[in-house]
Amino acid sequence: MFISLVSFMNGLNQMLDGLILNRTPHVRLYNEIKPSAIQPIEEWPGYSDHQHFIRSIKPKNTFKSIRNNEAIIASLRKDSRVIDVSPKISAPVFYQTGNIEITGSVNGVDIEKEEKLFFFSQYVIEGDWHHLKNEKNTIFIGKGIADKLMVGIGDMIQLSSARGETMLLKVAGILQFGLIDIDNTQSYTSLGTAQLLLGEATNYVTDLQIKLHDLTMAPSVAKEMAEVYHTDSIDIQTANSQFETGSNVRTIISFAVSITLLIVAGFGIYNILNMMIYEKMDSIAILKATGFSGNDVRAIFLFISMIIGLIGGTAGLIFGFGLTVVIDNIPFETAALPTIKTFPIYYHFVYYIIGTLFALITTFIAGYFPARKASQIDPVIIIRGK
Repeated sequence: MFISLVSFMNGLNQMLDGLILNRTPHVRLYNEIKPSAIQPIEEWPGYSDHQHFIRSIKPKNTFKSIRNNEAIIASLRKDSRVIDVSPKISAPVFYQTGNIEITGSVNGVDIEKEEKLFFFSQYVIEGDWHHLKNEKNTIFIGKGIADKLMVGIGDMIQLSSARGETMLLKVAGILQFGLIDIDNTQSYTSLGTAQLLLGEATNYVTDLQIKLHDLTMAPSVAKEMAEVYHTDSIDIQTANSQFETGSNVRTIISFAVSITLLIVAGFGIYNILNMMIYEKMDSIAILKATGFSGNDVRAIFLFISMIIGLIGGTAGLIFGFGLTVVIDNIPFETAALPTIKTFPIYYHFVYYIIGTLFALITTFIAGYFPARKASQIDPVIIIRGK
């Protein structure tokens, strides 16, 4: 039960976290719109010793594009901490077909990097993700958008940017992430197509999505990269702290319940061995009367308890694995998660090692106290009572 419960709970955690965390870079570099840190009046020598009362500070007129992004990408890919970098263009758009107009956003991506780092193909329910690379002016839209516009693969839709630029794109695929807000607004196209839609140059990129070998380094690496490349940054822990908290709580609960099962099993073994001593009083007395010492009797009962632990633990591993396989094949279909066909199970050898060690340790402790009691039995009192 420990193995099946922990495998199922961790599989569930990975599925839930994957809805967001798999789609989120460990570190994101971008340019945020914000007011200037230093106002012109503060740099004027004549007013350096005055108190400045400045209201309604306007945001600085900065470009969303990351300057010199090609050199930054090349530098990041040489960093041993970085798995890879995926450039991205994110922009608000209007989806139009006939008189219907829907507000949303388009993401221009390097589809091969998107597949490598964020498992793009797992969310494709119709179409082939290779079309974004092989065909020009194609787009993958969310299922919510497709349902509202009543379009399918091969249909044409018109996108309008905030600047008024319009472009006809062919629907090459439909995506479903399992999150309504994303499915109803987001679409994906190639970097080149997004640049044409926005009327920007071929070096226009608004985001650099970075995956690290060690996720825990994301906060420190994000700060470092922001200083080195003079951009804004955000790490995955900051962006998705609520999901990480929920995952940790679910993991603690599952391990707490599982360990409780193991402790209860340990008490069961203790009761069995304790009752065995009372039933074997005569045998213990005869053993001690024929020359067996208290240590010998203790060793016998400890040996019995370890045999129980070894055989029971092995059987538990086999039945636990069998139960996880059964759960893994139970159909689990929901419209929100089209790529999930069965209940999620996470197979990991560590769970089996923990189960084996706990079985042996528990049975040793549970057998030690009854064995100690058996070693202290006085054979004269037992035989005289008989």
